[in-house]
Amino acid sequence: MAWFEGFTRHTTEVNGQTVCYRTGGKLGAPVLVLLHGFPQTHVMWHRVAQRLQHHFFLVLPDLRGYGDSSHLLGDPDHSHHSKRAMASDLVGLLDALGVRAFHLSGHDRGGRVAHRLALDHPDRVLRLSVLDIAPTLDMYNATDMAFAQAYYHWFHLTQAAPLPETMIAGNPLAYLHAKLGGWGSAGLGHIEPEALVEYERCFTHPALAANGLPAAIHTACEDYRASASIDLVHDRASRSNGDKVMCPMHVLWGAQGVVQRLFDPMALWQAQCSGPLSGRVMGCGHFIPEALPDETATELLAFHG
Repeated sequence: MAWFEGFTRHTTEVNGQTVCYRTGGKLGAPVLVLLHGFPQTHVMWHRVAQRLQHHFFLVLPDLRGYGDSSHLLGDPDHSHHSKRAMASDLVGLLDALGVRAFHLSGHDRGGRVAHRLALDHPDRVLRLSVLDIAPTLDMYNATDMAFAQAYYHWFHLTQAAPLPETMIAGNPLAYLHAKLGGWGSAGLGHIEPEALVEYERCFTHPALAANGLPAAIHTACEDYRASASIDLVHDRASRSNGDKVMCPMHVLWGAQGVVQRLFDPMALWQAQCSGPLSGRVMGCGHFIPEALPDETATELLAFHG
């Protein structure tokens, strides 16, 4: 099938920032928003979206700091790239599309944004699914040698600028390919050639942030800096207030991934959920939607349909 046949690419201004996104699918059907992770863009959902387009109206955005959405210079407390700010962008985008309530699914970083959106805007999210993550606060709280080795980038990317940006910019394609082929994935065979071209284009784009650093690499680092700082403040406040995901929630994780090896995702998410929780392990590594698009589409349709 042709690359994103039946889908339309858009850009719009939300919260003073540019949001790039694609829409497609069945008009009048339930709206399903699909959020990507690091180091990717919305095109990671291509094969899943083709399988779901007859059942949903799909919205596939590039998160703030990724793809062709805005790349802001990081601020001292990293709030520009907090999951709360990213979630606010998405709510603004759905407002602009005239959508009040929607289904939401996020992989990796997108799952963390989706979790925050469901906490901050519980009246907007009908059903929530997250792929191959455990709650951020729990993962940091459980840090040990095994986790630090497996997720070293959680600690490397959070170092003060410009150290990680400078190191990655020395050979950005080598870094990108290593990440896309890691976390239980066997090389890059699970990635469509068109998607890999997009990941490479966006990650190595020559645009510079206001501080002269490569914009896409800088904002990816800022995403992780936010997760290790202001996002934890927000998460601790939510737990102190007793805030939980109120809608039904579904969790998928990879059998060869780090989440399966080091965490109990069902138990950790159950503690953060007041609504019904379901989930299962998938026979792949971290990049579930690209490694198992048919199975992923089946899971999302069964849960969100």
